[in-house]
Amino acid sequence: MAVEVLTTADGRGKTALSHAHAAAWRASRGAGSPLAIGRAEPPLRPARPARPELLPPRDVPRRRPGTKEGRIALLHALAHIELNAVDLHWDIVARFTEVKMPLGFYDDWVKSADEESKHFNLLCDCLESRGSFYGALPAHAFMWRAAEDTARDLLGRLAVVPMVLEARGLDVTPGMIGIFDKAGEAAAVAALRTIYAEEVGHVAYGVKWFNWLCGRDGIDPKEVFHGLVRRYFHGPLKPPFNEEKRAEAGLPPDFYWPLADEVAEAPGTAAFR
Repeated sequence: MAVEVLTTADGRGKTALSHAHAAAWRASRGAGSPLAIGRAEPPLRPARPARPELLPPRDVPRRRPGTKEGRIALLHALAHIELNAVDLHWDIVARFTEVKMPLGFYDDWVKSADEESKHFNLLCDCLESRGSFYGALPAHAFMWRAAEDTARDLLGRLAVVPMVLEARGLDVTPGMIGIFDKAGEAAAVAALRTIYAEEVGHVAYGVKWFNWLCGRDGIDPKEVFHGLVRRYFHGPLKPPFNEEKRAEAGLPPDFYWPLADEVAEAPGTAAFR
């Protein structure tokens, strides 16, 4: 099921499969006969539609969010991030089956993939109501680089994707809500508020399973996290941080502030968003 999502190119088609497979998983769990986890060979890169054109992050045109065109560009960038997140969560289901994990691990990432699918469709609806669509503008492939780099390291994947990249979403989303609220764009505000509320849970799942694996192996989560972020993350942990929502997700300041102090001095690095 996970590989079927990953090998479907069309965004709406991918998210429809994601919803269907998540519902099948929930139904099997509710019936007390969970679907077999099995083994699969997920692709190194998920299938993608012909558009958007993927560019290096530095080459993606920047637009001012104070304009209608700028807000469309922001919605497009967010839709691209959410589609990547759908694939990231199904990828973690399929890629690391050699690591024996409780069924709750799969419950959490299937739920996250289901929610990310909803987020992508909400943002596509916003784009289409403005006469645009997902694929109309270029995007970048920064998020999937993290997936490729951690393709053989479950702890690394948990550290970089939910605990760094998705935690960054908690930092920046309130400002984006403010942009659309000021412009009187109620549908975009509602979509972003839904995304903001549910992303806390995705970060929390990363923290939970990262700590679970570290506890199983008798290693210090904070030290391991610092080492993995230094190894795999290609950019700064950039303050200001949303410490309240990060704490709600179980991510304490001594995990991320030392890394921000360390990498903020490195020239030429680009922020995730």
